[in-house]
Amino acid sequence: MTKLAIIVTHPIQYYVPLFRLLAKICDLKVFYTWGEGGLGEKFDPDFNRKISWDIPLLDGYSFEVVKNTASDPGSHHFMGIRNPDLIGQLTNFNPDKLLVYGWSYASHLKVMRHFKNKVPIYFRGDSNLLDDQSNAKKVIRSLLLKWIYSYVDTAFYVGEANKRYYEQFGLKPSQLIYLPHTIDNNRFSQDRSTESNTLRKELGLNTDDILILFAGKFESKKDPETLLSAFLKLDNPKIHILFVGNGELESKLKTQSSGSRAQRIHFMNFQNQTEMPVIYQACDLFCLPSKGPGETWGLAINEAMAAGKAVIVSDKVGCHFDLVNSSNGFIFKAGDEGKLTSILISLTKEDLLQKGVESKQKVKHFSYQIAIDIIKKHLIEA
Repeated sequence: MTKLAIIVTHPIQYYVPLFRLLAKICDLKVFYTWGEGGLGEKFDPDFNRKISWDIPLLDGYSFEVVKNTASDPGSHHFMGIRNPDLIGQLTNFNPDKLLVYGWSYASHLKVMRHFKNKVPIYFRGDSNLLDDQSNAKKVIRSLLLKWIYSYVDTAFYVGEANKRYYEQFGLKPSQLIYLPHTIDNNRFSQDRSTESNTLRKELGLNTDDILILFAGKFESKKDPETLLSAFLKLDNPKIHILFVGNGELESKLKTQSSGSRAQRIHFMNFQNQTEMPVIYQACDLFCLPSKGPGETWGLAINEAMAAGKAVIVSDKVGCHFDLVNSSNGFIFKAGDEGKLTSILISLTKEDLLQKGVESKQKVKHFSYQIAIDIIKKHLIEA
């Protein structure tokens, strides 16, 4: 069997199901570079709270936890991942191929450089070119990234925006393989209607009311402020909005939610993975209005679509090229409050139901089984 080593910072709920499937078709070992601190509860500065996922992430595959000697360990900065023993551990495993998730950590880049021309290096990331930058920054960034990606043999791109990024920084078409971004579609599509109907009643919604959902970090990059401002311009008493999460903008959002529309604006704290399908299924429309910088794919859109919901995304969300069109949702220019307001004004229950049906069909092409078939063909059997 092919011996495959995966280098990734810590267990991530979107990746682990894929690891379990890979373990069935190859001799897999995952190397977690954050160290022991990356396995359990972690303080998330953007959510401003400790986070511990409530679904199992460490069973069904083989892994090693690599000692991290960083003074400030974590995935939030380049020097937060420093593993003096990693190359030795990889050498002992003696893999046929390496799959590296992300280069922007000291040890990951070191691994790519060390094993170049020794072991085929596959790379996985979801960066894009959607942020505006000055010409000077573009030149510096281009030189740096072309050097970094010279250590990659093959890159798996998640969608159109990610593909354009790799092409911009020197990777040839023959080095690029499409591997869609995936979530556990089954978990989010499983019927939780009893619980979601209860939630709608607790929020004071009638059956024919429309609920708009924002779920994520209350931070400038995600731009919940523009969404709230657009909502506050609506006169329709049948439309409600729910903000789920925490973050630096929480107090500001709640302060701005006073007044005549306050009874139609709802807030919930961060909800863990087992509860999120209920939240998505309770809404009629999910909105991710991100303005960046640094927004990548937006996997919350996959989750909402798997739950059978219409979606609104800004043009700074990487998945808008691949997942969203007029059949299942709306795309608007980031920060364009007027356009977002006009979209919200036009909402009807019937149209959103139909778009939700289309969402559920479309996201079936972004499944773990499709992803594993691609990896099997282009990495395991190649």
